[in-house]
Amino acid sequence: MKKLVLVAATLLTGCTNIFLQPDRVHRWIPDRVEGRWEDVRFKSADGTDLLGIWFLAKQIPSKGVIVHFHGNAENLTSHYLFVYWLAAEGYDVFTFDYRGYGGSGGKKSLAGAIEDGVAALRVARGRAGGSRDRLVVVGQSLGGALALAALDRDGGEGVRGVVLDSTFSSYRRIARLKLGSVWPTWALQYPLSAFLISDRWSPERLIARRKPVPLLVVHAIPDPVVPYSEGRRLFEAAPGPKEFWKIDGKGHTEALYGLASRYRPPFLEWLDRILN
Repeated sequence: MKKLVLVAATLLTGCTNIFLQPDRVHRWIPDRVEGRWEDVRFKSADGTDLLGIWFLAKQIPSKGVIVHFHGNAENLTSHYLFVYWLAAEGYDVFTFDYRGYGGSGGKKSLAGAIEDGVAALRVARGRAGGSRDRLVVVGQSLGGALALAALDRDGGEGVRGVVLDSTFSSYRRIARLKLGSVWPTWALQYPLSAFLISDRWSPERLIARRKPVPLLVVHAIPDPVVPYSEGRRLFEAAPGPKEFWKIDGKGHTEALYGLASRYRPPFLEWLDRILN
């Protein structure tokens, strides 16, 4: 039994690392895509230095500001590909790295990443000008969970819509899924996930008390990373107004990138609808 507990603890440490898997590799620098952009350097509440990129809208004034919370791995130099194209459609786009990621300082931390999200929302309002009351938050995978927590702390001033793409409903439930997928720890999945993984920032709980602005939840049925049931559970916990898109693709967070030709046009229609 002691050996099983040791194995389980090791697996759950790995599971925690699945939540935050940063690196500092420069992948797709913004010069390789069309449009104008600026580095944005700012600080989190505890003074941690953070780096973001602001893609400037093609039109003035902009239609609104997209604040992008990216997923758990790599850094913004790969994740901005999901949203930068919105600048050509008339939106300012702000994406940023949490502490420990890319060009941001500090060490990875869930609590710190949430505070970084609060700081990013503040920066977005400050740079938005006449669009400060036309913010739309887009959170992908872990980024959706972090966005919900940041909005809960921030209050959501000026936020007109929230998008959750392939987001889970519970940190603890995901840990149970990881434990349950390995036969030595299958029988221990419930007690160990409850003991070792905190649901202090449970997305399911936070979404139930969110500010009542339009919500769009996007999830693929065969998502190999976050089960479809997690997206549905999150959606069901949310008050309205809300909308759910069942994605036909087989991957994770593919709607705005791998399946762009199918889902970008209706996404633009959704943005136009909630902002006008």
